[in-house]
Amino acid sequence: MACCDNASSSEAYLSGEEVRQARELVAELCRHFYTPGWLTGTGGSITVKVHDPAVPLADRLIVMSPSGVQKERMLAEDMYVMSADGKAYQMRGAGAVIHSHGIETCLATMIDPGAKEFRLTHMEMIKAIKGHGYRDELVIPIIENTPFEYELTDSLSEAIAAYTKATAVLVRNHGIFVWGDSWISAKTQAESYHYLLDAAVKLYQLGIDWSTPEHGPIRTAKRLRSISSPVIPSECHCHAAELSKCVVLDIEGTTTPISFVTDVMFPYARDNVRKHLTSTFNSEETQEDIKLLRIQRPRIQIEDDLKNGVAGSVPVPTDEAGKEEVINSLVANVESMIKADRKITSLKQLQGHIWRTGFEKKELQGIVFEDVPEALKSWHANGIKIYIYSSGSREAQRLVFGNTTYGDLRKYLCGYFDTSTGNKRETKSYFEIFQSLGVDNPCQILFITDVFQEAIAAKNAGLEVIISIRPGNSPLPDNHGFRMIKSFSEI
Repeated sequence: MACCDNASSSEAYLSGEEVRQARELVAELCRHFYTPGWLTGTGGSITVKVHDPAVPLADRLIVMSPSGVQKERMLAEDMYVMSADGKAYQMRGAGAVIHSHGIETCLATMIDPGAKEFRLTHMEMIKAIKGHGYRDELVIPIIENTPFEYELTDSLSEAIAAYTKATAVLVRNHGIFVWGDSWISAKTQAESYHYLLDAAVKLYQLGIDWSTPEHGPIRTAKRLRSISSPVIPSECHCHAAELSKCVVLDIEGTTTPISFVTDVMFPYARDNVRKHLTSTFNSEETQEDIKLLRIQRPRIQIEDDLKNGVAGSVPVPTDEAGKEEVINSLVANVESMIKADRKITSLKQLQGHIWRTGFEKKELQGIVFEDVPEALKSWHANGIKIYIYSSGSREAQRLVFGNTTYGDLRKYLCGYFDTSTGNKRETKSYFEIFQSLGVDNPCQILFITDVFQEAIAAKNAGLEVIISIRPGNSPLPDNHGFRMIKSFSEI
């Protein structure tokens, strides 16, 4: 038995009722999840924080099932007790983590050996995953397996940091890690992830596409592309009939006027950030937003902003500083980052949560150019998959397209990419998108944007690119070489 050297880990505490109940719970869960094959062959593990309201969540001890032991025969006294550790506990404030070796979690990662994510949508059980609804796209990051489990630490922490909404990470050919703020949440979500992955594998066997709203037949000849190495083809040999199996759209200046973002969305977030933080400060969602801002708003970035004359750039203090001081610093940071047009995930995530309230109260309504709805409808009817790639968070993207003056346009969209995929001006971001979509060559993806630097990055990744010319867009360099359109009806 391992434990930390503090007051809560005294011998008396370790033999107390709270720890005993946690030990018995983990043993019971091990026996329960052995039956469906999640913890067979001594594999997998379950860890749960001791439920003791007298101890802050971050300081509570963890009870863990030992490895190399028959899980169905475990007893309470077999469990380890240790101090708070692990990336999900440190980065997500988890109350329990379930690590399963269920066969469906392995098979799902084998369907597409090059994919960095597993995506599903329009399945009822998605509603059981925290922060998701039936129409939402569930995105599960995939990391590569290693010979020893402890070697997964770095890639696991990178995935948790990059996918701020995720409550699970798949390990290729290995299994899945699922976490929740309590053992009940972790158990519920783990059961749902296994159900959804099992369903996806069976749908694949039937030739049915689980990643699109209509769940129609998989249209590629090989069902899914197979990528043997992360090398962008130097030359695409696409026949005309194969082109544009997917369309990836920018929002600002492409589907939506720039003025809507700069004159409506940004001011709404800036004007309502204090009210939002004050009313939701103790919620788990807002605490996650604050934690991410601390991680992604390092002192070096703040100093850089100050040198460039961006006022209001201050470090986000720890919780010990008090609610008002934390909120004041966050308000100042949001204002300064909006002014500096920072494209960082933490800001976009917080803005998305503020905008959600605005859309729910009907204080905001999404604006798209008049040619957009008909184009989306037409492409969708012709079997072309449509995705959004914006620096705004995925939640913000869904809000804009779900609440437009033309109604809910999400029924035409297959998925959303944001800055967790990468910077929009970097070629590797578009290669990541190529790896995530069901095409054999990057030239089968058409990317439409108004930003020249984004067009260059996408072209270098092998995508077909069109530049959108809309009122208010920035001027383009002479002789840039890209096709231009003023309306989607020209495509």
